[in-house]
Amino acid sequence: MASFPYNHLKAPDREDNMKITGLDKIEKVKMTMEGAKDVLKQVPLSKNDGAPNFSFRVFTILPGGHTPYHTHSVEHMNYIIEGEGMVVDEAGGERPVKKGEFVLVLPDEKHQYKNASAKNPMVMICAVPKEYE
Repeated sequence: MASFPYNHLKAPDREDNMKITGLDKIEKVKMTMEGAKDVLKQVPLSKNDGAPNFSFRVFTILPGGHTPYHTHSVEHMNYIIEGEGMVVDEAGGERPVKKGEFVLVLPDEKHQYKNASAKNPMVMICAVPKEYE
């Protein structure tokens, strides 16, 4: 039987390595990054839970809200779990995204997420290297 390469790691303050949680148990914090408008962030899994490589963040973009128009040096992998919106690309073009779709943002690719609804939130998972959280 093959050994998982991280079996030697233990999550802090837990007897086993597995964390099971729900978004209803994770605090929503207003995103304060310059350029963000009406965005809430949750971090259900991160290095604080013993994750050796990645963090999962969940962003709730309220109606009329958007993330900053920004870049970062590593890829971000996103999954839309609720609602619909737009991804603004490097050229300023807006591409629609909706519940059930994935988005890969490559390193140094300028981008922004916007909520396209006037009444419903857009919620997405963002997987990033653990150093981001």
